[in-house]
Amino acid sequence: MRILIVSQVYVPDPAAVGQHMASAAEELAARGAEVTVLSADRGYDDPSVRYVRRERRGGVEVRRLPFSSLGKRSLPVRLAGMLSFLGQACLRALFTRGLDVILVSTSPPMAGALLAAIARLRRVPLVFWAMDLNPEQALALGKARPGGLGARVFAWSNRFLQASVSRVIVLDRYMAARLEERGPERPPTKILPPWPLESEELARAEGGAFRRAHGLEGKFVVMHSGNHSLAHPLTTLLGAARALREDARIRFVFVGGGVGKREVEAAVREGLPNVVALPYQPLEKLPETLAAADVHVVAMGDAMVGCVHPCKVYGALAAARPILYLGPEESHVGEIVAAGAGWRVAHGDVAGATELVRELAERPAGELAERGAANRRLVEERFHAERLRAEFCDFVEGAAKAPRRRGRN
Repeated sequence: MRILIVSQVYVPDPAAVGQHMASAAEELAARGAEVTVLSADRGYDDPSVRYVRRERRGGVEVRRLPFSSLGKRSLPVRLAGMLSFLGQACLRALFTRGLDVILVSTSPPMAGALLAAIARLRRVPLVFWAMDLNPEQALALGKARPGGLGARVFAWSNRFLQASVSRVIVLDRYMAARLEERGPERPPTKILPPWPLESEELARAEGGAFRRAHGLEGKFVVMHSGNHSLAHPLTTLLGAARALREDARIRFVFVGGGVGKREVEAAVREGLPNVVALPYQPLEKLPETLAAADVHVVAMGDAMVGCVHPCKVYGALAAARPILYLGPEESHVGEIVAAGAGWRVAHGDVAGATELVRELAERPAGELAERGAANRRLVEERFHAERLRAEFCDFVEGAAKAPRRRGRN
């Protein structure tokens, strides 16, 4: 079976989409498929980072395309990189011989609709892995206007995608409901949460080296690790950091990048002594980084339910750490936290966040460790990486074997 995967980000880039795509691609290759990935040759968050143009990685043929990631310094620059990547990827998909399945995600946006056109033309099954939804996300963030040109273009492309795609994978039931709102087309859809990455390494990591390297020994560490997106606001947590600035026991550690990191960096410039801002860490250091936290922060904006899915929650669970969730109760992460994985604070409740962090810092370490151990058991029971990867690959491979939908690829 020959499978083509199109994803603007891919390992060793630390973006979560690329990490999960690599995990799936390597599993498909291990099953005997011939897997080729088309990705960008520069870092998604930092375009000064360059990756080799072509390599075989984990049994997967990775081909990285030039001028495909130009950074995020402005919308036109970001759009230029996206269009360059999509143009090159579509040409390659059009002329790659003997394809059995095309797999595409939402990095970059519009990739699904364009690859759907190629798949329909070539009569090749297309599997769409929805990791976030637009224009729903852009509208909720106020980045697009209802009825505006951008929203109308996205709406048209989404209708075409749903009419053309062979199968769809979504991350939670709220996202599935959002897709149902798009129109009458109902391609076969599987709800499958993303699995923890490097789960076994996370179980063994201790975090001491990271703490020593960043002056965190003896501190109570509240960590947010990953993409700092506007869809995952951290204003309330930073408000708690300001309120606790005189408490020498506590450190708020922000690891990663993204547009939302600017607010964190502003807090550092403001002189908050308890806020530590660090860039993305190398992938091989991820288990050690996550293990350095006492509590992990997962945030999601109130209007983002079903539009995005904070994958960082699974790494925190696998690292056996409790969750401090900033976001709406009626959500996928809200359900995990309500089951006992941690605590929830509403956006804007700075006093509540402050009191909770102070109270957690005063709890016996053994109590938090027990909560973390329960979270690790939750991973084994509900989010086991091997089982979820197997379900994912079965569904993708099944697209090549299933009867094709009439009038579609």
